[in-house]
Amino acid sequence: MPVPAGAGRPVWQHRSTRARLAGWFGWLMFVALFVLCWQVMTKDTIWSFVLDAPQQAADIGSRMVPPRWSYLDRLWWPLWDTLNIATLGTLLGTVIAVPVAFLAAGNTTPSRLALRPLALLVIASSRSINSLIWALLLVTIIGPGVLAGIVAIGFRSIGFVGKLLYEAIEEIDAGAVEAIEATGASRWQVIDYAIVPQILPAFAGIAVFRWDINVREATVLGLVGAGGIGLQLQASLNVLAWPQVTMIFLLILATVVLSELISAKVRHAII
Repeated sequence: MPVPAGAGRPVWQHRSTRARLAGWFGWLMFVALFVLCWQVMTKDTIWSFVLDAPQQAADIGSRMVPPRWSYLDRLWWPLWDTLNIATLGTLLGTVIAVPVAFLAAGNTTPSRLALRPLALLVIASSRSINSLIWALLLVTIIGPGVLAGIVAIGFRSIGFVGKLLYEAIEEIDAGAVEAIEATGASRWQVIDYAIVPQILPAFAGIAVFRWDINVREATVLGLVGAGGIGLQLQASLNVLAWPQVTMIFLLILATVVLSELISAKVRHAII
């Protein structure tokens, strides 16, 4: 804004005095909030442990090297279970998420007052609970094992796939839908011929992307008894077998990198 100068010529400033004061007040509030949060986070911290952490980390790191390569033979089957958990869980979540997405989308839901809010609630509930918590609950309900892991991954996947898919449904070209409706097609025919072809590439990409995420999440479900390679990790941690832990970490890393490569290739081919 122009500010009068001594010679009567205006001097341009980026912000007015009020805007500068508001900016400084905002920074002051941010610093105060940061200090408050820091005090809450560290009120129970034992700083002697924190100061000793580098020495403890170096000690554990020295025990983790070299990896126990002979332990690899015992990890192939748990790794296979982990991949099955991720794949079948993704399939389960996707099958449930598809109808939920059509109910949640504003242009396909039969009822905006009842079914759409219910579908959105299902999506929000699934996304708000981590797969590890789902696994912990399901292990308590149906017992430990691979089944609990599959269902946990499936429940977690519903929200992710459902949200992205219903957004893709709402962004379709309405002209194709109107053209099919003009022929006298039924509701199901409109979905089949006008909507599904438009969302199919997005749906395939979403499903593959979620599978990639689930491979990573499935590796830790065994920590709560939901099967997979996480069981071996928990067992090795319990007996402080650090070379075995390193071997498990390396195998998990290789699996995640491979799944990301596969996911990227498939999504590139589809999209």
